[in-house]
Amino acid sequence: MSYEPPTPPANIPTEIVNTLNESPPEQLQDIATYAEALAEHKEREARLEESADQEEVEERPDDVPAKATITIKEINDNRYYYWQWRDGEKIRSQYKGPVNPDE
Repeated sequence: MSYEPPTPPANIPTEIVNTLNESPPEQLQDIATYAEALAEHKEREARLEESADQEEVEERPDDVPAKATITIKEINDNRYYYWQWRDGEKIRSQYKGPVNPDE
């Protein structure tokens, strides 16, 4: 039985795909962990910029760290705000409220 390698997304530059294809599995795991953390960092930075633009002071529960940011999750076609932060290797979330207070 032969297995085909995964097809890379079209928007990844060829030189990155080639480098990844030449990397051993352990290094690929490290790259994946780093890429996920970097993406979360950049998303958090963008959310912080957006929230700073809104100049709205959020009330934060005592058990939510200062580094937490607000994210929106969609569940059953309803949108909800959640506090979200990293706790070691885990991402923690805490419900804040509905995006639309009438929900």
